[in-house]
Amino acid sequence: MEYNLEPDYARARELMVETQLEPRGIVDSRVLDAMRKVPRHEFVPEYLRHKAYDDMALPIGDGQTISQPYMVAAMTELLELAGDERVLEVGTGSGYQAAVLAELAKEVYTIELYPDLSERATRVLRGIGYEKIHFSVGDGSRGLPEAAPFQAIIVTAGSPAVPAPLVEQLDEGGRIVIPVGERFSQRLLKGTKRREVLHEELGIYCVFVPLTGEFGWKT
Repeated sequence: MEYNLEPDYARARELMVETQLEPRGIVDSRVLDAMRKVPRHEFVPEYLRHKAYDDMALPIGDGQTISQPYMVAAMTELLELAGDERVLEVGTGSGYQAAVLAELAKEVYTIELYPDLSERATRVLRGIGYEKIHFSVGDGSRGLPEAAPFQAIIVTAGSPAVPAPLVEQLDEGGRIVIPVGERFSQRLLKGTKRREVLHEELGIYCVFVPLTGEFGWKT
């Protein structure tokens, strides 16, 4: 007799949505469907796969983390993606957030400071079929001017303020979501660009790894 010892990851994702996301107010059906679909366990180290759908961030190497599922969903929902956007992600990390964005937007550009993380994320994402994600390595606080403008920008690292280049690269009417504040304590900021001015709203408290670079924290 053969036994299938593979965990039921699809059921784990459904429980994640039912117990972690919906009770905390995530209501965008497209975001919830993306969270149900993207295999988060593919983006974590093998020894942590049993925790892939737990309500926590997990280490992925180089001092970086894969964000808590709720935080991924909350930041994604704030972007208000309709499906026709070109999105910039600053901080590729594991690649999980990029996969969620790819389910919701027309095109995704992602930039990562650490080459080994970018290479690993590229390998994982290509391996599970995500082809419309464009990868870059460099200082994400400078954005990606050669691919601008973007209708949405998401920053998955904490910054002392919104980097000026990211505002410049944001399209008219575009949204940016970024953790801002102190090095070890931030709040989510949503900015909407109207007539060259970024209109800002502060949201929930959070803790992200620091955004290092010319327009972020200095190493």
